[in-house]
Order: sequence, then C-alpha cells, then structure tokens
Amino acid sequence: MSQMIVLDKLSKSFGAFTAVDSINLSVPKGQVLGFLGPNGAGKSTTMKMISGFLEPSSGSAKIAGLDVTQSPVEVKRHIGYMPEGAPSYGDMTTAGFLRFVAEIRGFNGAEKNRLIDQTVERVRLTEVFNQPIETLSKGFKRRVGLAQAMLHDPQILILDEPTDGLDPNQKHHVRGLIKEMAADKAIIISTHILEEVEAVCSRAVIIAHGKLLADGTPEELLARDPHHNTHLITPQAGTEDRVRKALAPLGVLDSVAGHDTQLRLSGATNQAVSAAIRDAKLSIEGLYVDRGALDDVFRQITDPEGLNHA
Repeated sequence: MSQMIVLDKLSKSFGAFTAVDSINLSVPKGQVLGFLGPNGAGKSTTMKMISGFLEPSSGSAKIAGLDVTQSPVEVKRHIGYMPEGAPSYGDMTTAGFLRFVAEIRGFNGAEKNRLIDQTVERVRLTEVFNQPIETLSKGFKRRVGLAQAMLHDPQILILDEPTDGLDPNQKHHVRGLIKEMAADKAIIISTHILEEVEAVCSRAVIIAHGKLLADGTPEELLARDPHHNTHLITPQAGTEDRVRKALAPLGVLDSVAGHDTQLRLSGATNQAVSAAIRDAKLSIEGLYVDRGALDDVFRQITDPEGLNHA
C-alpha cells in the first residue's frame, strides 16, 4: 500500500511548551486511522500541521509525497480537512457555503453543481440546504463540515471529531460513509468516542503529552487489556465451590469485584473450559469471553496512575 501520509519526527512547540514531540507515523491508502488521546495530548495540533494550517517547529509532514511546508497549495488539493468544531460561516446557507467552498477549490458551472448535489445527498443535507448555518443543530453543523471536507473527493481526509453532536442514527450513517470512502483514501479520525474506533478504524494510535505511545489495530490494542480473552463465569447459586474446584486447574481463578458469585478465569482455552464444565456436570448460569475494553487500555496507556487509583 502506498503511504499517503508520512510524518518524520514531527514536532511543534509554542514557546517553552512542546505540544507535539517528534512523532513518526505513516498512513497508507485504504486505511482509516483512529487518532486518540486525552484533551491537550496534541491531536488537533498534529492534524493542523498535516493539513498545512500550522508550520512544524521541526521534522516534516509529507502528503502524497509532497512536503506540507514546501508545497502548501498543492498539498491542500489532496486533503479534505474538517477542523475541531467544524467551523463555517454562520450567516451563509448550507447551499451558499458549499458553493463558496467548491469555487475556492476551483470548480465552476456544471461540475460545481454536480459535486454539491452528490455531496449533499451522501451527507443527507437536503432538508437544510437553504437554511442559514447559524440556525442549524450541532449535528447538522457537523455534517456541513464533513460535506465541505469531502466535496472535492480528496485522496486524504483529516476529520476532527466527525460524529460529535450527532444522534445515534446520524452516527451510524456517517460511520458507514467513512467506511465506504476508505477504500481509495487515507483517512485520519480524531475522536473521544472509543466505540467509534472499533466501528470504523482499521488502525489506531494513542498519544499523550505530544508523544506517540501506542500503535496497532483495534484488536491489538484490546489485547493489551489484562482481561482480554478471559472467561467470566456465573455459577448457579449454591454451586460456587464445585465450580471453583473444577476450573481452578485450568488457570488463574478470581472473584469478580462487585459480583459475589461471578468468577474470572484467565489463561484457559474455550475448549478446556467447555470440557471441564461438561465433565464435571456443572450448573452455570452465565459464561462469556471478555474481549476487554478500549477505555481501560486508553487509561492504562495515558494515565496508568489514575487507573491504579480508580
């Protein structure tokens, strides 16, 4: 896969404060990258540098082989960018704003109208097409921001909190749209919604204090949860001792905090657990495999002290 975005020791300082600290990162065509981190981690600053809105203090960012500082105008032709908060011109209508964006992108006449019509339909903005943006709900404003980013069908999409303020149906639609566009684009999504990573991202990175701390597929990040692939067992009342005796040889068996009768078994295979339950004729009310939680992995990586004292 060709690398559409390449960051090499990318850094940004504001006086004595280092917001982004020597990040190395490559994103190929066909990948949706979840860009995660706590508030103030450096996510938005990194996205602004990738998009050419902030100049790096050191290091480099290349878009489709072009350096963002050496070829800023050409780079922006390859990028669709939805900044934090999806800013726009509130006194414009949705139609007027999208016409303005199309024209500054160099489109006119029938081609401009075709792109606007196509994008409005895909993002579902028809009902607010002639409405002033300042009168729109937060969710519709966010969708107008997404529309202007994807209007010119760019190779690269940089989206800062694309589903913030959307209702569940709108989130489902936008996530489906992102997955649909991913086949021939490189897409970076900054989000605080960790379920979104599992829903649409093929890879995720976590940064904190400006440093890249983790990089992997959602499944690889989930595997860092100590509870990943452990078994949660709820014995039938009165059979706890029999269940403990039968399952203890298979791995580490602990009681689950806050659940008097629930047990957690680590280190055993599904086949071994099923066989032990069957052979001992145990009465089990509940049994499932815990995949872990990205929320816990996120806290473990970005705030390990807070996790220990939670």
